[in-house]
Amino acid sequence: MTKYIFVVGGVISGVGKGVAAASIGKILQSRGFEVTAIKIDPYVNVDAGTMNPTEHGEVFVLDKGLECDQDFGNYERFLNITLPPENYMTTGSVYRAVIQKERNLEYKGKCVQVIPHVTNQIISTIKNAGKNNKADFVIIEVGGTIGDYENMLFLEAARQMKLQNPKDVLFVMISYLPCPPKVGEMKTKPTQQAAKALNMTGIQPDIIIARSEVPIDAKRKEKIGLFCNVDEKSVISAPDIESIYEVPVNFEKDRLSDIIFEKLKIKARTQDMAKWKQMVNTIKTASKPVRVGIVGKYFGTGDFVLTDSYISVIEAVKHAAYFYGLKPIIDWIDSEKFETAPNLLKELRSYDGIIVPGGFGSRGIEGKIKTIQFCRENKIPYLGLCYGMQLMVIEFARNVCGLKDANTTEINRETKCPVVDIMPEQKKKLEDKNYGATMRLGAYPAVLKKGTIAFNAYGQESISERHRHRWEVNPDCVKQLEEKGIVFSGKSPNGMLMEIAELPKKNHPFCLGTQFHPEFKSRPLDPHPLFKKFIKTAAASKKKRH
Repeated sequence: MTKYIFVVGGVISGVGKGVAAASIGKILQSRGFEVTAIKIDPYVNVDAGTMNPTEHGEVFVLDKGLECDQDFGNYERFLNITLPPENYMTTGSVYRAVIQKERNLEYKGKCVQVIPHVTNQIISTIKNAGKNNKADFVIIEVGGTIGDYENMLFLEAARQMKLQNPKDVLFVMISYLPCPPKVGEMKTKPTQQAAKALNMTGIQPDIIIARSEVPIDAKRKEKIGLFCNVDEKSVISAPDIESIYEVPVNFEKDRLSDIIFEKLKIKARTQDMAKWKQMVNTIKTASKPVRVGIVGKYFGTGDFVLTDSYISVIEAVKHAAYFYGLKPIIDWIDSEKFETAPNLLKELRSYDGIIVPGGFGSRGIEGKIKTIQFCRENKIPYLGLCYGMQLMVIEFARNVCGLKDANTTEINRETKCPVVDIMPEQKKKLEDKNYGATMRLGAYPAVLKKGTIAFNAYGQESISERHRHRWEVNPDCVKQLEEKGIVFSGKSPNGMLMEIAELPKKNHPFCLGTQFHPEFKSRPLDPHPLFKKFIKTAAASKKKRH
């Protein structure tokens, strides 16, 4: 019988529900159970594809092409699985499914209501995820914060599932315990209020995970247990730590999996987290640094830096660095500053490697192109992802091929030299203002050229990688670019689409761009081959340059 664990968050947003949900799944997986994960976003958006990264964070793309919440990245990375699109729900997608059924007369003329029809749709989606993935456990993260009007519908569906099968459903509440400096002690009142708000929806938390700057002490556990109506041992300490991959290990210090088995009446199995713990130990002990600069534009959100815009890139860099026992130091660099002050480009010399990640639009583009030129001319290891590859090709066309007007039609529709152009089938979609889920999305195959950096990194001729874009390298310009020395080491099976561009190793230690997003397939215990090659070259190049 499949068991369902709902993960909800209280007090503040960004409390770490996604990492907690992934960590719970990892612990259960390490004890021999099949686990899958679901993310519920309370937005009316049908998917995450049209959301601004500075507001919502990274858009994560699945193999099947669904654009979803960044927490899916955490699930896939922690559990080392490939998730299906059916595991993602939003308010918009649920209502769209219900309305479609109503239009098809699937409700047989009944008055369609929020309860039971909409909640039944939610419950059906959750149960199908368990069935289709043959899972022993389904971890369901409910987005938003307890008390939000937006997620009440999903909490109601969860309440109904608990009512129908109380032995199969468990509720985990992630809450924040502040430690105000001027007060001088950890406060439990916000967590008490969050539990009360959850009770008002008809749900009693079975386990409370206490997030805070420091470990929670016995007195606070006792207080939370008393006022939130849970036993003290079910209050799990979750202090701030350097790496998210330490979270499952920390949870098990408070015997979280045993508590789950006890509450769900499941016979425990032997745990095997040896490789995971070894990785965590490497993370904690690595001291030799490798410094990587990420040059982008999706960082600014008020006076703060939103690194979530590139979370998969950041984690992929970390995975590769940990693989070689290195300590990754990652800096965020705003590309726009190089447009107004190109003399600042010399700062890039202090980095072992530079990454230009994906993105859209014209803002900061010329700064990125200047960055790529500086890396090429100064032999600084460079990795371009999606837009970062397209701009690499534009820079090469301008400064090596002498095509000064080279550009992408995304920026200049009237350019005389469109080395990057929109895919023909995408033109009509843009004309019709059909933006949602209409790009080249999901996993596509590519064939690698032997003897190249890409082929040596993968060690195989055929690969499959995830895409999210509309523009491509213009096939009409490929011959001219190749004649000047750029190598398209990865192409679509029919040879029409350029998937990987690189400079020969004799000319540059590592200057490579991918049309796809390799970061989406990197795992902490299985780093992506291209990121491994990039980090290894960056570390070696550092020795030569210094």
